[in-house]
Amino acid sequence: MSQYRAPLSDIDFLVTHVFDFAGHAQRCGYDLDRDTLLSVADEAGRFAGEKIDPVNRQGDVQGARWEDSRVVTADGFRDVYRAFCEGGWNGLRFPEQYGGQGLPAVAATIVDEMWHAASFSFALCPMLTNGAIEALLTAAGDELKATYLEKLVSGGWTGTMNLTEPGAGSDLAAIQTKAVRQQDGSYRITGQKIFITYGEHDFTDNIVHLVLARTPDAPKGVKGISLFVVPKYLVNADGTLGARNDLRCASIEHKLGIHGSPTAVMLFGEQNGAVGYLVGEENHGLEYMFIMMNEARFSVGLQGLAISERAYQHALAYARERVQGKAVGDDGSHGNTIIRHPDVRRLLLSMKSKIDAMRALAMYVAMQKDIAHAAAAGTEAMERARSRMELLIPVLKGWFTETAQGVTYNALQIFGGMGFIEETGAAQYFRDARIITIYEGTTAIQANDLVGRKTLRDGGTTVSSLLEEIAADATALANLDHSAARALSVRLGDACQALREVVDWMLKEQNSAPRKLYAGSVPYLELWGTVCGGWMHARRMTAALHAPLSPEQRAAVLHSARFYAEQLLPHATALASGIVHGADAALDFADTAWGDSA
Repeated sequence: MSQYRAPLSDIDFLVTHVFDFAGHAQRCGYDLDRDTLLSVADEAGRFAGEKIDPVNRQGDVQGARWEDSRVVTADGFRDVYRAFCEGGWNGLRFPEQYGGQGLPAVAATIVDEMWHAASFSFALCPMLTNGAIEALLTAAGDELKATYLEKLVSGGWTGTMNLTEPGAGSDLAAIQTKAVRQQDGSYRITGQKIFITYGEHDFTDNIVHLVLARTPDAPKGVKGISLFVVPKYLVNADGTLGARNDLRCASIEHKLGIHGSPTAVMLFGEQNGAVGYLVGEENHGLEYMFIMMNEARFSVGLQGLAISERAYQHALAYARERVQGKAVGDDGSHGNTIIRHPDVRRLLLSMKSKIDAMRALAMYVAMQKDIAHAAAAGTEAMERARSRMELLIPVLKGWFTETAQGVTYNALQIFGGMGFIEETGAAQYFRDARIITIYEGTTAIQANDLVGRKTLRDGGTTVSSLLEEIAADATALANLDHSAARALSVRLGDACQALREVVDWMLKEQNSAPRKLYAGSVPYLELWGTVCGGWMHARRMTAALHAPLSPEQRAAVLHSARFYAEQLLPHATALASGIVHGADAALDFADTAWGDSA
């Protein structure tokens, strides 16, 4: 099994030539230069490859175990987590006043990809903690911040997100967990939550649960949801741990993948009610939870990129060493490894071109996050960046995770029969990747958000602004003196036109036939992802043709972009046709016409 290696060369190319990180940091008020950022990336890559990657296989084979009413993580996980926190990695992007390092979202995005690529199961714990920190930073009062943030930022305590209930999956309006206010201002929480990632573990002494619940007089539906901090152990006034709270993990799930990550069933208030503390105001819980959810959705999108990179590296290494037959049209001078076979090369380049597009788009969205929170950038720039970020997060989450299904599938195909054998490790990527299109909102949920909130709500203004920018970059490619640039210009221009026609159709049909729009919402998200991927390749190609790169690196960028242009962007017109003309076929199918087996 090949060891994971951080994609440092591509990261250097992106932050130096494609996005000008130095200028970005200066505009956002960060005292961080490019060389320091790359040093951080280099150290993170070393930690991911030398510390996290070696325990990944153990996490899959041994898994988290339920022993004597407690969770025991796989051998090595706890030690790696301790080293992770001692290295300061948990607090990389958080404010210095709480013990963090105050680095920009771009830096966090670069290293987070590495953690997830090295081990999905391990990285899920700090990922959820980060979401809890973001929610508390944004919505909690000073007392809660003082009590919990420093410990969470250091990684001394971990955080969770408790939304899902047995009778309320993605429909948060159906939440039944109750919160009753006490005379001292605290609340008593009773209820059950399921699918709680790292809801119980042996990494730390305390776990800080962020729990959605209803007060007795709350309005019905999502407007009546409040958010509470419910710690495993209560915290004394001096910051030490006090009594055990009235909550427990009842069991952990047996899963298709991510075996090293405990997914808990949590019971709150079996005796007197678990003590909880209100975050912000009552009945604003969904608003606050969306802070965590948006953070988590971005991070899950990164998981799609990360598992794709990991599967690609493993498949490429195998293709370079596996001897099998003689390639068609090959004179034998290059040997008989399967990388010489035309379809294997197609699969590998398909994987690489998608990964290149995803990494660039992730970095672009991270930059928008930085600008949206940077007063130094100015109000107008902050608002524009916030709007752009909110538009692209469902695209990033949905398209990256769906793309990862195909990339990990193709990795297995390259391995052939050996990929079906667990010992090679290739099957783990395929299994682990399957969950990411589901948790933190399924692809359909992301797509519905993209249609309703991000496209229709403002009459298409935000999506049209982005589409115009992409089309302008496509046009500019035609002026570059290179055949690959001209090819990408034509294909990306055609894709933009197809997407423009879909947006216009949606705006026209939204009142008379709204179900048609949502019948095509997932293809619409895929269309946006495909176009944005082409846009990122346009930026990569433009930089490569002007930057002082080695001939090998420039050729790699250009070949990847050309492949994307010729083999992937043409799918945009097919997606657009299906969205506009294919809705009736799905909606008109009678409920009684599914067949005897239904």
